[in-house]
Amino acid sequence: MSTSSPFVFAARAALPALTCVGALLLSACAALTEPGNGAPPAEVAEPAAVAAPAAAPPPALPAPEPMVAASHVLIQYKGSMRAGPNITRSKDEAKKLATEVLNKAKKGDDFAALAKQYSDEPGAKDRAGVLGKFNKTQMVKPFADAAFALQPGEISNVVETDFGFHVIKRTE
Repeated sequence: MSTSSPFVFAARAALPALTCVGALLLSACAALTEPGNGAPPAEVAEPAAVAAPAAAPPPALPAPEPMVAASHVLIQYKGSMRAGPNITRSKDEAKKLATEVLNKAKKGDDFAALAKQYSDEPGAKDRAGVLGKFNKTQMVKPFADAAFALQPGEISNVVETDFGFHVIKRTE
C-alpha cells in the first residue's frame, strides 16, 4: 500500500483524535482499578429538588346574580318619569286606580288581561305586562325589592317608583 493512498492519509489525520480518545478511556479505566478498601463507592446524594412555588388558585368566578321573572301593571300620572303626553291623571288618581287593579288581581282576575286593560307602560298591552327575567340591578330599587320579596305566583301591594304605581306579579 502506498503512503500516498487516501486511506493512509485519512488514518494519519485521525491519529491525534484517536490518541485523545484512547487517553480518556485509559484514565477512566485507571480510576476504576485503583486500589481501595473493597467497598463500593459512596453514593452521591442527589441535590434536593427545589419546590416550585404553589400556583395561586384561579380567581373565583362571581356567583351569578339571583334572577326573578315578573309581570306588572304600571299606572302613571302626569309628571311621572316617561309619562306620555296622554297621561293626565293626578298622582292620587293614579294611586287609586293602581289599588283597584290590585284588588281585582287579588280576587283572581287574569293578571295578563289587567295589564292589557290598565297598564300605561309602552308595549305592556302587546306583552300583557310580562317583563321576563331580571336581576335586582336591572330595575329601580323599590320595584326590585318588591319583586324579589315575592314568591312565584304572589302579587305585591301597590309599589311607587318614579315611573308611577306598579302592581307586580312574580311569575318565577
